[in-house]
Amino acid sequence: MPVDVRSEVVIDRPLGEVAAYAGDPSNAPAWYVNISSVEWQTSPPLQVGSRVAFVAHFLGRRLAYTYEIVELVPDERLVMRTAEGPFPMETSYEWTPQGPERTRMTLRNRGEPSGFATIAAPVLAGAMRRANRKDLARLKMLLEARPG
Repeated sequence: MPVDVRSEVVIDRPLGEVAAYAGDPSNAPAWYVNISSVEWQTSPPLQVGSRVAFVAHFLGRRLAYTYEIVELVPDERLVMRTAEGPFPMETSYEWTPQGPERTRMTLRNRGEPSGFATIAAPVLAGAMRRANRKDLARLKMLLEARPG
């Protein structure tokens, strides 16, 4: 059973600022509740082919995984993918302007669980949806609190 979770938020900041901050993997621990660390496997700046290792805690388990950037359209779209582990995942960010000072950010996670994760797919999807909403709310709070 595939998992496909899509969440979005409107942030009262210019598109370029939202995309620059959210699209920088080094900022992920500040706004993702479950991500505890990030390590660049390739040198910055972010580009197609870049690899970034993350350590996260999700549903009581420690997860270590490496994403590869597979698509990057500045100020528009970022897609990263991992193929390792029992739950290969693709995460994408999309940014669309909602006026000169507002940006809609869409966060999408999708993957095809295998093994035991197949049985837990509905639970995983619900937990991911809740976590994504919290993460986007935190991103909104962080960016809107910055001096304009």
